Parts: sequence; structure tokens; C-alpha cells
Amino acid sequence: MRRYDEAIEVRQGLVGDDEGPAQFLWRRRLWKVIELQTRWVETADWWNSTQVRAARGDGTIADVTADGDDDLLGEQEIWRVVAADGRLGTSGVYELARSWGSGAWRLRTVVD
Repeated sequence: MRRYDEAIEVRQGLVGDDEGPAQFLWRRRLWKVIELQTRWVETADWWNSTQVRAARGDGTIADVTADGDDDLLGEQEIWRVVAADGRLGTSGVYELARSWGSGAWRLRTVVD
């Protein structure tokens, strides 16, 4: 398994009977989703947020106001998909993460 944290563009649509990511653009390659294996929701590590650190006395109020986009309850939806490169047809398993706050997508993991 290889970990990444790279922004990707995702086109949503139907894959089989499920609505979800149908294609994604990663490193200038278009990947077509063949199968949705599973999906789940993860909560951000709120215990490390600037608000909690400030409440514990580990940070200052200035840190909290400077870090305005630190979402205490930030969640993301993770999609594990099988996708193939359109040019070479090579398929693999990928974990795509969508932030509920911003709607941005990231490639999180490539499972070998």
C-alpha cells in the first residue's frame, strides 16, 4: 500500500447501481472507475485541533484565530474503488477522499 495526499478532480456518476466517483484525473491521467468496493466516513482528529490544544493550554487564542479553517468536526467520505487507466488499461485499487466541508477530493491511497 502506498500513501498519497494529492488533490484530484472527480467526475461523479453511476458505477453499477451506485452513485459515486465515476472517473478521476490524477497526475494528468484519466482513471475510469470500474467498481465501487466500499465507502465509509471518517471524522477529523479533533483531539489535535488548535481549539482543543488551546483549551488544554498547549496553544494560544491567536493560534485558533489564525487557523480559521481548522474544522473541529471535519469529516471526509472515503471511497475504495477499482479503477483502470484509460490508455494502458492497467487497473488497481484506490482510496479517494472527499471533504464534506470543502467538497474537495484527494487521492489518499493506492493499494498494491
